[in-house]
Amino acid sequence: MRRIAARMANRVIDLPPMTPPLKRSVTIDGHRTSVSLEEAFWRGIGDAAKARGITRAQLIGHIDHARPPEVGLATALRLFVVAELRR
Repeated sequence: MRRIAARMANRVIDLPPMTPPLKRSVTIDGHRTSVSLEEAFWRGIGDAAKARGITRAQLIGHIDHARPPEVGLATALRLFVVAELRR
């Protein structure tokens, strides 16, 4: 983690390694698709899948089936990781 000094109140903020979105291919119900997420989100999805004893692709499929149609898959995946961290 990178530490920076915030200008307000001189607090220190820990930043995770920042990467541009990384595109990966996954298969959902036999259909190949690509998803672009930052590395921290890919790690979060991988950790959540491992904790559940399933593959990352299986977890992505579950999230895909549960999301509303107006919410994109990448957004649903990011929101899932945020929700996992809040538990």
